[in-house]
Amino acid sequence: MDMLGGISAADFLRDYWQKKPLVIRQAFPGFQCPVSADELAGLACEEGVESRIVIENGDDHPWQLHNGPFSPDRFSTLPDQDWTLLVQGLDHWVPDVADLLEHFRFVPNWRLDDIMASYAPKGGSVGPHYDQYDVFLLQAQGHRRWTFGGHCDHTSPRVEGTPLRILSSWDGEETVTLAPGDMLYLPPGIGHHGVAEDDCITLSIGFRAPTIDDVLTGFTDFLCSQSDASDHLNDPGLKIQSNPGTIAPEVIDRLESVIREKLTNRRQLSLWFGQYATAPKSMDIVVPSDEPIAPEVFRELVLEGAQLRWNEGSRFAYHYIGEETALFVDGEQYLLKGDASPLAPLLCAGARIDMEALMAQVDDEAICGLLSNLYNQGSVYFE
Repeated sequence: MDMLGGISAADFLRDYWQKKPLVIRQAFPGFQCPVSADELAGLACEEGVESRIVIENGDDHPWQLHNGPFSPDRFSTLPDQDWTLLVQGLDHWVPDVADLLEHFRFVPNWRLDDIMASYAPKGGSVGPHYDQYDVFLLQAQGHRRWTFGGHCDHTSPRVEGTPLRILSSWDGEETVTLAPGDMLYLPPGIGHHGVAEDDCITLSIGFRAPTIDDVLTGFTDFLCSQSDASDHLNDPGLKIQSNPGTIAPEVIDRLESVIREKLTNRRQLSLWFGQYATAPKSMDIVVPSDEPIAPEVFRELVLEGAQLRWNEGSRFAYHYIGEETALFVDGEQYLLKGDASPLAPLLCAGARIDMEALMAQVDDEAICGLLSNLYNQGSVYFE
């Protein structure tokens, strides 16, 4: 893949993914940033857009963090340099930015998170730090100098007196300057420090992985929501004990049996994880259509050649469960069988749906009903 500097996706995953950094010169040759600094500032003033300003040399203490939304005049009060504006989930608001994610789908959909934009004038930085997730840092405008290297974790010393997780004693191992179109891949836990050399914008393509706590609490909460969760433990074989205070081994055996039965139910685990992994990051983006359409109208639009694409904030995935195919869209599940099963991989392959392949599907009334439902709930739209 040219985006990976000539390395194949398979080789990248084998040799670099979650193992070591990679500097990729001109991953996107001639790259033009889809947004300007003024547009990022405008988004940072909007409700529902997660934004932050980091000022390195604050009045009261260094590394001040301010959370948006901001008033427009807030930007006129900032110093000439040494500050950074961060806009999270930029792909949710700008389709041209969302299109960048298509280049990274050699990693499963459920592992992709979002794209964050970082604007900074000269000297702007968020300090030396490390992330707990994989990230590609794409230079979109201007130049940023990156120092990176060395594994960090929760025991690494941090600067006190700031909510930012800034490393207090870290030197890094390598320094590079990225120009527009250059990209740096960093695995989780690798320390890094980026400093703007001029007015610059960096796009961070971030990935996600649930914590063990997320998995345990999420799945058990799901199990507790099932209809049989209110059933009581029974013990029809109860026997007299020599001491009533004893918790008999048979009781623990019964508890273990119940827990094992629930935790090893692969079907339930699959359905929960599909819903969990596709839950929208922002419910402000995936909203019902202002003008719902009937299945027959949806079919007509497809046959007329309209292009269908995902909502920028939507998430799609699927999983085979026996003879069924479970389609997961924005935290909801749809079980497909028989001729309907190929619809799931078709919808999940990329943000722009293959319309020629979809035309062969919309003659099916049930499929057309499902598709129009996805449209009406805001998960897809016609460009």
